[in-house]
Amino acid sequence: MISLHTSPVRRRRLGVATAAAGLLATLLMAGPAAATPDPGDRGAARTGVSAAREAEAAAAIRNGEIPGVDEIVHSSNITHLANVPKDALKGTNTDLAFQGKYAFAGNYDGFRIFDISDPRSPRTVSQVLCPGSQNDISVSGNLLFLSTDSSRSDSSCTSTTQPATEKSSWEGMKVFDISDKRNPKYVAAVETACGSHTHTLVPERKNVYVYVSSYSPSATFPDCQPPHDGISVIKVPRNAPEKAAVVNFPVLFPDGGNPGTPDNPGVSRTTGCHDITVLPSKDLAAGACMGDGLLFSIKDPENPKIIDRVQDNVNFAFWHSATFNQTTDKVVFTDELGGGGAATCNEEIGPKRGANGIYDIVGRGDHRKLVFRSYFKIDRPQADTEVCVAHNGSIIPVKGRDLMVQAWYQGGVSVWDFTDSSKPKEIGYFERGPVTTDAVTTAGPWSAYYYNGYIYSNDIAKGFDVLKLDDRRTDPAKRVRLDELNVQTQPEYFGR
Repeated sequence: MISLHTSPVRRRRLGVATAAAGLLATLLMAGPAAATPDPGDRGAARTGVSAAREAEAAAAIRNGEIPGVDEIVHSSNITHLANVPKDALKGTNTDLAFQGKYAFAGNYDGFRIFDISDPRSPRTVSQVLCPGSQNDISVSGNLLFLSTDSSRSDSSCTSTTQPATEKSSWEGMKVFDISDKRNPKYVAAVETACGSHTHTLVPERKNVYVYVSSYSPSATFPDCQPPHDGISVIKVPRNAPEKAAVVNFPVLFPDGGNPGTPDNPGVSRTTGCHDITVLPSKDLAAGACMGDGLLFSIKDPENPKIIDRVQDNVNFAFWHSATFNQTTDKVVFTDELGGGGAATCNEEIGPKRGANGIYDIVGRGDHRKLVFRSYFKIDRPQADTEVCVAHNGSIIPVKGRDLMVQAWYQGGVSVWDFTDSSKPKEIGYFERGPVTTDAVTTAGPWSAYYYNGYIYSNDIAKGFDVLKLDDRRTDPAKRVRLDELNVQTQPEYFGR
């Protein structure tokens, strides 16, 4: 049975020093972080732990320091309304997108469409089997976009895994027509260099531009050759998506980017971008690119122009994602320390590594600069068997405040305030206890986003969750309604 109760925020951190020290050494010595349980179609990762770590996790549960296995706990301002377990698609759950009364949920095996007109009782509308990690997902009008970042035998939804060393292998973007939500139709495929780990839409009236982020080239991969120092730009005509094609590959790192380890120990070498967030109303984008953070102009969407670039070679290992605040004078970058496969929310790792980095944007036009202000990391203790990492989140739209909801894998869902860039603080949370106490397991929320008054989360292992947030600081956001939301294409919440 799954129990449900509220719990005071716990502060004591867990971890056997020797075990955690060994883990930290592994994280520091690792090469470029794999940003998901890569490659291919396998499910959540699971790695055995020592008897001492297993015993410590069990003791912490008995003492009430962490929730029990699969136990749900949350702050008093959050209510858990619904959970929809996995169904036909058994793979790892990934990202989310929204349109009207629908939520679109990615999964390594394909995607699922929910009717969320009643958030307390989401209904499955359709499930599409189309394997290919990680199936990062977004929607625009009647089009749905899906990323494939595992080497496949072809571009079809019946493809099988195939080595990237074979020239005939395929990776890239897939496009579906979703005018009939009950029967999505596969209409186009575009192969891109090194596949598509994530993608970001820059929508226009007649066309949709797609920025494709991918990385980790190799001289042995015919379609993923080094240097891979930019992004693919795809142009998709709305009325003829079958004509979608790559129109540019802008170089973002003419100097090669961050060299990473061993020059910068513990830092990923930049060989492309992991994720990009755009704010079309401001012609601005922020790039999280492995060892680098970028600010760039998208005034000409086919030819993005770099404005500023920053590195953090002390505390950041893998620049994973980016989020603007609504007034466009701040960016939150996340660090995916351990590649989404390690327990990093503990005392030995500390509050600065594997955290969010909050940067102010100062200056004007092409002279704007990213200026570091502080780190934010959840301080609720997690067991050393729980993979916990800063992951995907979104702005909660409240005028005059900078509020965000964010997924932390087994660290759960965090609601936090960064109105003061130098003093961020958590104001709400939801989480489950460890999936198990005998292995380090990748599970928990991949994405947690605020949409039309509710928080929606796609849990890697447990399915689709709906949360209700009631707090005087966030309640004004309930009045903001959107027709569509792709979080990496940030809307103009108040200027529409």
